[in-house]
Amino acid sequence: MLRTHNCGELNANNLTHSVVLTGWVNSYRDLGGLIFIDLRDRYGLTQVRFDCNNGSQTIADVLRDVKNEWVLQIVGEVVARPKEMINKEMATGEIEIEITKINVLNKSLLLPFELNDEKNGEANEALRLQYRFLDLRRPKLQKMLKTKDEIITYVRDYFHKLDFWEIQTPILANSSPEGARDFIIPSRLYPGKFYALPQAPQQFKQLLMVGGIDKYFQIAPCFRDEDPRMDRHYGEFYQIDMEMSFVEQDDIFQVMEPLMLELTKKFSEKKIINLLPHEIFPQISWHDALNRFGSDKPDLRFEMEIKDISEIVQNSDFSVFKGQIEGGGCVKALGVKGGAVFTRKEIDFVIEEAKKRGANGLSYIVLKEDKIQSSLTKFLGDDIISKIVAECSAGQGDIIFIVSDKWKLTCDILGYLRNYFGEKLGLKNNGLAAFAWIVDFPMYEYSEIEEGRIDFAHNPFSMPQGGMETLKSKEPLSILAYQFDLVLNGFEVSSGAIRNHNPEIMYEAFKLAGYSKEEVNKNFSAMINAFSFGAPPHGGNAPGLDRLIMVLNDWNSIRDIYAFPKDSQGKDLMSGSPCEISDSQLNDLSINIKKKSREELLKEMSDKI
Repeated sequence: MLRTHNCGELNANNLTHSVVLTGWVNSYRDLGGLIFIDLRDRYGLTQVRFDCNNGSQTIADVLRDVKNEWVLQIVGEVVARPKEMINKEMATGEIEIEITKINVLNKSLLLPFELNDEKNGEANEALRLQYRFLDLRRPKLQKMLKTKDEIITYVRDYFHKLDFWEIQTPILANSSPEGARDFIIPSRLYPGKFYALPQAPQQFKQLLMVGGIDKYFQIAPCFRDEDPRMDRHYGEFYQIDMEMSFVEQDDIFQVMEPLMLELTKKFSEKKIINLLPHEIFPQISWHDALNRFGSDKPDLRFEMEIKDISEIVQNSDFSVFKGQIEGGGCVKALGVKGGAVFTRKEIDFVIEEAKKRGANGLSYIVLKEDKIQSSLTKFLGDDIISKIVAECSAGQGDIIFIVSDKWKLTCDILGYLRNYFGEKLGLKNNGLAAFAWIVDFPMYEYSEIEEGRIDFAHNPFSMPQGGMETLKSKEPLSILAYQFDLVLNGFEVSSGAIRNHNPEIMYEAFKLAGYSKEEVNKNFSAMINAFSFGAPPHGGNAPGLDRLIMVLNDWNSIRDIYAFPKDSQGKDLMSGSPCEISDSQLNDLSINIKKKSREELLKEMSDKI
């Protein structure tokens, strides 16, 4: 037996016991022949000591060579620390180990960076990722991984108690023409054909419903060839995937809300706010979320709502506002409490940021020193300005920003400003958790690629509200879907829907988006075929596991929640992936590599710029 105890469990109850510990040297102190070592494993620290002047010379010689991060086996007796040396901050702070035998299990080279964050701060991320096996020794990262393990265990227990089955769906799947970019896997057995890593288990979990498995969940790996971002790890991520048969939207909410509340209470220090009676999450329509907060993932920890002032200004003589309203646009305002303290430089900054996001301009009204200061006064007059101030519930010391443009763009710009000022004014209280369901997403929108074309706004497999009758009778852009997102503190932590389980409704839904019946049959043959054999009504959602953990704990980097993450460029700096493969491997896969010329690479870079 290499050890009898770990480095975090010994205490005064173990005095006089003979023990064997193993671990890494966390710190080494030689106080004139009295040597102290803090031995570390993932359970904690234990202090060991040896008096070189009164003990074995062999042990003394070994100890004098020891360096940080060497791996040691210590045999010794548990003794009490002197009262003045007791460390109440350590679980093992009452005792120490008097060394009677030592064995060096392994040595360590000089570390490329210090592992003690508290004293030295974190090393450069690229260096930490290159030596990730060292980075993982830090208690901070081990705490993150432990928390993730505990949450996964809790989630599994929760769903099992509700009679869900955990089922693993395929990793080698088919490529889908919808959604993000696939990771493609060439087939050796079928040259010229490819598998795709699943972006989500969407089709498979729906097929499970057809198969009569009415309650499914999975801690599901998902793969998307998308650019990295702050709240999503590059290439691969995990979600708490679930699906249920014979349910409506509220049935899914009733399963998910208690889970989210329990995870928040058990695995964070946050106080949950904004709940309705009986701890029900508020529901906000997509349209209202954009109108009030300028975002379909609003941060509800603070108020600061956007106000539509189109009716107030529509009869003014200001041609800019009137022109937008007459052209189908709108005029909206955002009142910022305490914003009058912003300098002209700060205001100019947000004006430029608004312009970068498509705004033609950004007007503002400052309420300062018992005066209303705004260049709009000469265009709108005192009466209209006063009505705008009243609509925004603004008072002395506040500032109001105004945008006029098309509805969606106006909402987006003011949503950016709301988020910016919420951060700048310290309104995003990390001690709070504000959940809400965003519901009634539009089924369709205008295509960003082909002008005038109608395309799916989100998930094409969602059930349109009103079913076939709505598809045949309503203008496409007015059709709503049974789609929903769960938002927490400004992050989308889950997305889901009631699915379209009826082949005829699915054909009609795709028809409005410009897809023929033949195209639907070709691209989604498994789904259409299965739904033709008695598919039950069903729906589900999939909280992003890593994003949820990040938000609950206010961790800055989603990459640290992974044991072996990719960097911000999608590279594994430790293992060297992605990497080239040998010609023989390429031959097995019937693949030729087309090398791009320098001119082609330069053109691609130029196009991106």
